[in-house]
Amino acid sequence: MRVAHPHGNKETLQRLVESAPPPEWTKRPRAKDDLRKRARELRTLGWTYGQMQAELACSKSSVSLWVRDLPTPEPKCTPEEQRARMNAGLTHLRDAQDQERQATKAAAEAAVGELTDRELFFAGVALYWAEGAKDKPHRRTEVLQFINSDPNVITLFLRWLEFLGVQRERLTLRVSIHESADVEAAERFWAGVAGVDTSAFSRATLKRHNPRTVRKNTGDTYHGCLVIYVRQSADLYRRMEGTWYGIVGAATRQPD
Repeated sequence: MRVAHPHGNKETLQRLVESAPPPEWTKRPRAKDDLRKRARELRTLGWTYGQMQAELACSKSSVSLWVRDLPTPEPKCTPEEQRARMNAGLTHLRDAQDQERQATKAAAEAAVGELTDRELFFAGVALYWAEGAKDKPHRRTEVLQFINSDPNVITLFLRWLEFLGVQRERLTLRVSIHESADVEAAERFWAGVAGVDTSAFSRATLKRHNPRTVRKNTGDTYHGCLVIYVRQSADLYRRMEGTWYGIVGAATRQPD
């Protein structure tokens, strides 16, 4: 009777396993072949991992995976040329990132479509509760008063008031801005946003400048804030506040 070698079956199995192709489920997804090919070409030209990452707009770990079997080449360009290539690659990377960013924003904007009256009402309520003046138990001020520096926010708030039937004659408008800014230019800017004449503005509120503060809101793009006060708006304020708490309750209510 022949006795099998204690390691014979193991060695035979090992040879069979080594010669057999790996099962499909063990294979990794195919890498981006075009990027891998380009990375290997750049590596042979002396490019560093950082340069290839910037040029190909991919992670450094992917670059390393694609070219780590290649020998480290001698640089074939001067330090100045290397910096120029790096800067060009970084510009390419930032452009690609910006295009992706803008595409995401554009797709999200297009997905909104038309707003129903109910959606507009809820959007205005949420906007006011985030940015508008609120009534306090120690200070009863049930009136709509809104201030913001974003023209789009102001435009939406004015559209919301229009939807609620508030006539422009009930609005008191004024600019709040640093005293060192161009007040007349700011009033012209906000008049264009609100669709009114500058004569409709009350006297601007000027904020004193603190020399120790380093302000970034300066220059031609600084227009201060627009303050909107709605006269005879106590009932609208109560409806707004009640709706806000209704939204919170509906959003947090547990299903039965």
